[in-house]
Amino acid sequence: MPGAATSARVTPRVWVVVAALLVCLAAPAFFVLLVPWLGWILLALGLPAAWQADRGAPTPSTGTADERPASLVRDLSLIAAGMLIVSAIPLAAELDNAAMVRFTLALGGAVAVPYLVSRFVYRDRAIRFPWRGGGRWTPFQWGWLVAVLVLGWLILPFYFITSGVYLNWPVVDTPDLIARLFVGVGAVGIWDELFFICTVFALLRRHMPDGWANVLQAIVFVSFLWELGYRAWGPALTIPFALLQGFIFLRTRSLAYVVTVHLLFDAVVFGVLVHAHNPGLLDGWFLV
Repeated sequence: MPGAATSARVTPRVWVVVAALLVCLAAPAFFVLLVPWLGWILLALGLPAAWQADRGAPTPSTGTADERPASLVRDLSLIAAGMLIVSAIPLAAELDNAAMVRFTLALGGAVAVPYLVSRFVYRDRAIRFPWRGGGRWTPFQWGWLVAVLVLGWLILPFYFITSGVYLNWPVVDTPDLIARLFVGVGAVGIWDELFFICTVFALLRRHMPDGWANVLQAIVFVSFLWELGYRAWGPALTIPFALLQGFIFLRTRSLAYVVTVHLLFDAVVFGVLVHAHNPGLLDGWFLV
């Protein structure tokens, strides 16, 4: 029957979207609502849905002869593992030794565990870190780096200071604390690209159009940033930023470039936080 055949073709695609959406919606449960049990339920529903998608449709090819075919349940399990590891610690920004060790272990594990499981347990190369990507940067790409600095300088002081969200970060009023903030902001920025782009986005792209995958990775990205401290009207900044980072990675295929963009943005974040916590120290540098 033509109708039955059409239904059989459509159903696996529906299961792919449902499964990926359920897994990605665990991020706001973990990091925005701070309701871990809801995140666990969403993951527990998403992975069986992924299994149904794999069962009901031909497994998509990775396009590489020496790799196993892509499996949605395997790939979503890697995303789930990373989110579970991150959700095991509070993400409130702190600069003491214990907090920095917690962040290092949890964020490092969220990248390392999915990579190692993909490489040595699932025996594929679903997760890669293409540092150089598409070669030399174009004049437009260099121009975008300048634009990032200018936009950050114009927008971020107004956001952090007028909304009061700078108070979500600890006071940095000594050279030691300022140095720790500099290291922490930069390290988290690099990690963002390793996990959200090279892991979450890359895994989702194996099963759906790039646009869908980019929107779903942005859900995870923005949820993490919310708990980290980018609250109030922060999503109005972080949603476009997450989507742009995914788009830029698609165009450049360069981890080095998206990391550079992120670090330039975070350099402005660092300066604004120091400025906000130390009135008078950086007077004249920012408009607010």
